[in-house]
Amino acid sequence: MRHAKMIGILVMALFIGIVVLQNTERVQTYILFFTITMPRAVLLFLTALIGFIIGVLSSLLVSRKKTDTSPG
Repeated sequence: MRHAKMIGILVMALFIGIVVLQNTERVQTYILFFTITMPRAVLLFLTALIGFIIGVLSSLLVSRKKTDTSPG
């Protein structure tokens, strides 16, 4: 089991490395009244990070509501 986790981590790291190397050109991103220029890989990473944080927070809120409404 330990080897399977390590292989999975290495495969994911390789995949992330390939995505970063393929997306090095700079792009302009418009956020409300600001224009930010950054590499596309950074934009992809930030978007994934924000999605992950929103997913964790929403799952915590849902699990907290379930424990608050339980009888007892």
